[in-house]
Amino acid sequence: MSLKLRDLIRQVRACKTAAEERAVIAKESAMIRTAIREEQEHYRHRNVAKLLFMHMLGYPTHFGQLECMKLVASPHFPEKRIGYLGMMLLLSEQQEVLMLATNSLKNDLNSSNKFISGLALAAIGNLATPDMSRDLAPEVDKHLSNSNPYLRKKACLAMARCLRKCPDMVEDFVERVVGLLNDRSHGVLITVVQLMTQVLVIDREYVLEEGGGQYDGDEDAYYESPTRTEFLKLVPSLVKLLRNLLSMGYSPDHDVGGISDPFLQVQILTLLRLLGSNDVKASETMNDVLAQVATNTETSKNAGNAILYECVQTIMAVESDDGLRVLAVNILGRFLLNRDNNIRYVALNTLAKCIADGAHAARGGGGGENGEDANTAASALQRHRTTVVDCLKDPDISIRQRALELIYHLVNQENVEALTAELLNYLVLCPRDHRGDICSRVLKVVDKFSPEDRWRVDTLITMLTIAGRECESSVQSATVIYISQSSEDLRAYAVHKLLKAIRDDDGSQQGLLNVGIWSIGEYGDLLLKPYSYTPPSSGGNLSEVAELSAMAPESAPVTVSFMELEPASVVEIVEEVMNRHTCPLEVKQRALTCFTKLRERFETSADAATLEKIQNLVMKYEGSSSLELQLRSCEYGALINAIKGVSVKGGNGDDIFGANQGSESVSETVKTAAKEALARMPVVDIKLIQRKRAERADALMEGDAMDPFDAGSNDDATPAPTSSGGGDLLDLNDIFGGGAPAAPAATQNGNSLKAPSAKIEATPNNDVDLLADIFSAPAAPAPAPVATSSAGGFDIFGGGQPASPAPAIQNNLFAPQPVAVNPAPSVGSSLVDPFAAPTPSQQPQQASAPTPIPSSPAAVGGPTPSSTTVQGFSHHGLTVEFECTKPDTWNKQNSLLVAKFINTTDAPLYGLHLQVAVPKYVTMEMKPPTSTTVPVTGGSSTKQVTQTISVTNTMLGTKNLMLKLKASFTSKGTKVEHLATCSGFPAGQY
Repeated sequence: MSLKLRDLIRQVRACKTAAEERAVIAKESAMIRTAIREEQEHYRHRNVAKLLFMHMLGYPTHFGQLECMKLVASPHFPEKRIGYLGMMLLLSEQQEVLMLATNSLKNDLNSSNKFISGLALAAIGNLATPDMSRDLAPEVDKHLSNSNPYLRKKACLAMARCLRKCPDMVEDFVERVVGLLNDRSHGVLITVVQLMTQVLVIDREYVLEEGGGQYDGDEDAYYESPTRTEFLKLVPSLVKLLRNLLSMGYSPDHDVGGISDPFLQVQILTLLRLLGSNDVKASETMNDVLAQVATNTETSKNAGNAILYECVQTIMAVESDDGLRVLAVNILGRFLLNRDNNIRYVALNTLAKCIADGAHAARGGGGGENGEDANTAASALQRHRTTVVDCLKDPDISIRQRALELIYHLVNQENVEALTAELLNYLVLCPRDHRGDICSRVLKVVDKFSPEDRWRVDTLITMLTIAGRECESSVQSATVIYISQSSEDLRAYAVHKLLKAIRDDDGSQQGLLNVGIWSIGEYGDLLLKPYSYTPPSSGGNLSEVAELSAMAPESAPVTVSFMELEPASVVEIVEEVMNRHTCPLEVKQRALTCFTKLRERFETSADAATLEKIQNLVMKYEGSSSLELQLRSCEYGALINAIKGVSVKGGNGDDIFGANQGSESVSETVKTAAKEALARMPVVDIKLIQRKRAERADALMEGDAMDPFDAGSNDDATPAPTSSGGGDLLDLNDIFGGGAPAAPAATQNGNSLKAPSAKIEATPNNDVDLLADIFSAPAAPAPAPVATSSAGGFDIFGGGQPASPAPAIQNNLFAPQPVAVNPAPSVGSSLVDPFAAPTPSQQPQQASAPTPIPSSPAAVGGPTPSSTTVQGFSHHGLTVEFECTKPDTWNKQNSLLVAKFINTTDAPLYGLHLQVAVPKYVTMEMKPPTSTTVPVTGGSSTKQVTQTISVTNTMLGTKNLMLKLKASFTSKGTKVEHLATCSGFPAGQY
């Protein structure tokens, strides 16, 4: 025999362990299953009641779902009540067995017993599916007009569930809902207002997401929907109802904490908020009653606070006037003084949301009124700034976080200094997990509202001192940029303060070390001079400030002074940071750069011992296990030796700079280039970079990001042949900076610049065309050239041997490939890996050019193709000539151009960089030059510098070959650039 419910409860409570409890539940579940299997009807309601208790304890009770259905169908009310309760708790709307209850629900809705009908309405309000809602909506609608208020209020809640599941039925029940608003029962009024609120929410979602049939899913369509229009007519009635509740005397049936029916007031305010949004007329109607609620509601009890909170939400959402918004902000300000943390949290969250939404509406052009209201609310909130700042000291972390969010919205030009100081104070106390986000936000505030450059730099340095370990790299980069953009006086202040901060730090603030060591390396010479700064007084000229200082010394501005430092002291401080066992690898890398620059900064001010110590510190890591430290140590050591005039030998015994063959000294040109490499970095123009990024983004949005060489129109299918040489070439002045700005031309490591494959038929500019140009068979990828110095000189940090040029892509995968021979290295590439094996001497370009393999027997043993020399250009001592040959006797379209560089000056030319562009009907493959240094032509043991270019003229005989040339090089320390057009190739042959 099964236990009674109270006996089961006693047994469960008597269990001392979870195992005992599980044993009791398992035993009783087995007995319930036996009773279900044996159809023991007289124990069915007791078994379902026990299943409900087990469900509350978290044990599985799915095997009793059908028992609930049987109890619902029972004619007796006690069993039916247990059945409905079990169905609402043990079943969900996803259960397929729920469809069996539809007929029982329909019968119970038509029952004469109001309690049975109430059970059915309650079940529909909790479990109704879309199918059940459509089938039972007419029966629920009948109860909306029932004479019994008990059924009317339950029918309203059930109808809300039906309309939520079937939004397309909303318009059919609007009139019936409107008529219920005049009901005298408070219970019915609450449910009717809830139903109207649900209808508005459902209608908005249906219109915006589904399109709503005749609507297009637009926001304006919702504000013009028939449902909302019909409800707007009820705003005066809702305002009258709310005013009656405010003036209503004491009613024991509805009074809560001295307030008449606060639940109904909250529901009415919520409905008014939805109706008054973006509706000026409705907002004007409810402004008076909102002001009455805000001023007459008591705040001593939670019921009053709930009404005031909902009133503030409504005021901020509707089109209210400025005075009402100020009143709402003041109410939230009073909430901040409440001792209850829940109320304070709600106030902070609401204030931050209102200010943020108002600022967003003002930026988005949401109307002049919105912008003015947002400013009014923000200005009213400024009066409660002290209270908000005090919330940062609250023990509750959630209160502190909400106050922090609000302070970000409070910052403006007038209070930025005070609020930033509070943020920095909070940065000391806040958890480390939050410091990174706070640093990023402080950076945004400082960047937007900084009153002066000195205050900005001072704030960022202080922030790095507090949270340099947690701040992001963007904060460090911004600090470096601000220091580099400042004046010389401010740089001296920043580097002195950073040096002091590094000296006092324990080495844990990595961000501070990164910024400080960089600044010491760039502006270390400023540390050798004393620095003093007196902040100006607020108002008055300098004489008045001096007079006031003499009269009241205690009120005079504090003078900031730093003593001059010796070079040895500066080096010692950086060395101490670097020698800490906790020093990160990134800081050590920056310290090596700092030492190298200090060697140049202290050249004339430090003694020989200090300079020697700096060089030893730089070369200390030549054998480091870190590849980056080893590379920097070797390169920086070579730079220091170059400045001292010491020649450094490479792996093959030659000078790594390649400028003085057979000499132990370094030329003045090399010394000058080395000093330029260690000079101060140029100032970064952030606005220019942002403007260029914006222009590129706009070009991509407008569809202008096309092939830079495809400057011509694609209207004609075949280019018309012309006799003029200039008309066939694209407008390449834009590419080389001679015309309007254009997208950069395609290059291979900045060395070769070639046009994409030619297309006879013009096609629209799209991504498919771009990919077709990339993967077209005739266009072979250019090999990676030797990197050249962006400063116009030779590249002293070039890598080892240049990579072998990739062979041209051929259509026949099994055809023999040309033999690739490494070209001679550039001057800058002579600084090789000290652990690499010596490389053999390079062959001249004529021997290194790939030997074409004949593709037909007729070509084997044939005569050598005759060559033609074409003058390219001659400028500033550099002459370029093209030696033209036909590598394939069977294909006249292919040509091999060998560019020969002749130096007619009395000094070598460094940093040679030749760019070539061709028309669309020509494809090109360009190999790197044999060297980027052009020696004086005619000298002893000089090798001529050449560069090989393979071209294919697909319109040979119709159009001639033409080249657009751009050459850049450094002659006697001067950067030279030259543009030229080469069109002297024999007609009909090239």
